[in-house]
Parts: sequence; structure tokens; C-alpha cells
Amino acid sequence: MYAQSLIPPTMTVNRTIRLFPMTVTVFSAFGIDACCRGDVSIEEAARRDGADPIALVGALNRAAEEAR
Repeated sequence: MYAQSLIPPTMTVNRTIRLFPMTVTVFSAFGIDACCRGDVSIEEAARRDGADPIALVGALNRAAEEAR
């Protein structure tokens, strides 16, 4: 389902942003509330906010890889 990556779907939104600040724009593009409700996993946030978790994790990892 998910490939090995820098950002796994189990990582919290808050931790992802702390480690990879460039991902804020990705969360925003997917409609993820990363400001006040970031204490959940990426996968849970995606389901909560109506985003495709696989597409979100893929986009987050691409952003993190491009910034390396």
C-alpha cells in the first residue's frame, strides 16, 4: 500500500511539519487542517478531512525529497 519513505502515513501532521517545513503547502493543497488539528497521523488526518491518504503521503514524500 505505502512504499518505504521519509514520511510514513503513521507520522503525525505536527511532526511532519516540524521535520519537513516545506510540507505545509502540501497539507494545505489537500485541505488538511495542519494548524489546530495536527496531533494525529497523516493517514487519520487525510480520512478526517476527506483527502486520499495514499496521494497525500506520496505528495508529502515528493516535497521532502525535492528539498533534499
